[in-house]
Amino acid sequence: MIQDTIHEKFVERYGEHPQLFSAPGRINVIGEHTDYNDGFVLPAAINKRIYFALKKNDSGQCRIYAHDIDEEYTFPADQKEPVKKTWVNYPLGVIREMMKIREFNLTGFDCIFGGDLPLGAGLSSSAALETGFAHAINEIFEVGVEPAQIMHLSQNAEHNFAGMQCGIMDQFAAVYGKKGHVVKLDCRSLDSDYYPLHFKDYQLILCNSNVQHELASSEYNVRRKQCEEGVGIIKQNHPSVKNLRDVTFDMLEEHQDQMDEVVLDRCLYVLRENERVHDTCEKLQENDVDAIGRNLYLSHKGLSEMYEVSCDETDFLVDLTKDMEYVKGARMMGGGFGGSTINLVKIDSMEEFEERLAKAYYDKFSIQADFFEVETDDGIKSH
Repeated sequence: MIQDTIHEKFVERYGEHPQLFSAPGRINVIGEHTDYNDGFVLPAAINKRIYFALKKNDSGQCRIYAHDIDEEYTFPADQKEPVKKTWVNYPLGVIREMMKIREFNLTGFDCIFGGDLPLGAGLSSSAALETGFAHAINEIFEVGVEPAQIMHLSQNAEHNFAGMQCGIMDQFAAVYGKKGHVVKLDCRSLDSDYYPLHFKDYQLILCNSNVQHELASSEYNVRRKQCEEGVGIIKQNHPSVKNLRDVTFDMLEEHQDQMDEVVLDRCLYVLRENERVHDTCEKLQENDVDAIGRNLYLSHKGLSEMYEVSCDETDFLVDLTKDMEYVKGARMMGGGFGGSTINLVKIDSMEEFEERLAKAYYDKFSIQADFFEVETDDGIKSH
């Protein structure tokens, strides 16, 4: 098991037995690009995890070894600024943000981390790294921060040290994930409700396109600005509106002539996607896989045509499933321009599904797709 490997590597490298911690990756069943619009999302923690072996060394130095990429970095315990080595800024940022909440005596440590959570697949390895490392430091140094603080300081570390202005969904799922469940999260109030994720004859399967186009980060910021532009127009007549979360379909229709067609499409997509999150939660309680599948396809259509964050590869993967009678629904998952699709597939046809999709995708793009059967899991853990 991967946690045993991480433990053994620590003993081999540093000569002592560490404590072991972990944090999960996450999926998002539905609710894409709604988080930064104060909307609703439906994520779940999954059983692909990053494991952390950690022990104090009282040397004043912090040694971190990234097992999956075979790199080590050492920084002094009082390091305050980001460094050039990008991956180091995630744990370094966590330490600095934790210090803002509660000063503690960081005497130095040795840490090895690694796992079976694939990088670049849209499963939020960055949030797993942040929250898992924060949990480990909190326990080892007895800092005393609460889970909600771990969630927020991890998000702040990504903003202030890694330079990505992410929403709160990923860190929330990593901290508060619950095995067997998805969580409906209100991204404004952070109120949440758990729903059992169990389809009697169906399974969620991720298909990693293994592409990530460079447009992803720049176009993400463009979409945020377009949504803000729409809100600004509506706000002139409805001053109580703070975000698209507050906008109704009637308000949008009232102001559609004042909006650029592209801005209107962006806003309309977000309003409809929020509705799909609410509806999917109802259908989960009814175990209505047909309705859930339809919502997945509608979400993808909106992301591809109205929000324009899909790409040829993920469009192809989703379109191909529409002729497969054993697939109820599929959509791109994550920020877009690559990454993974999420598919609702009949259990006794999973092998055929993966074989057909893999062959057609390779024939079209000469790229090998990877598949992961989704199992939900708990959030951050001590082992």
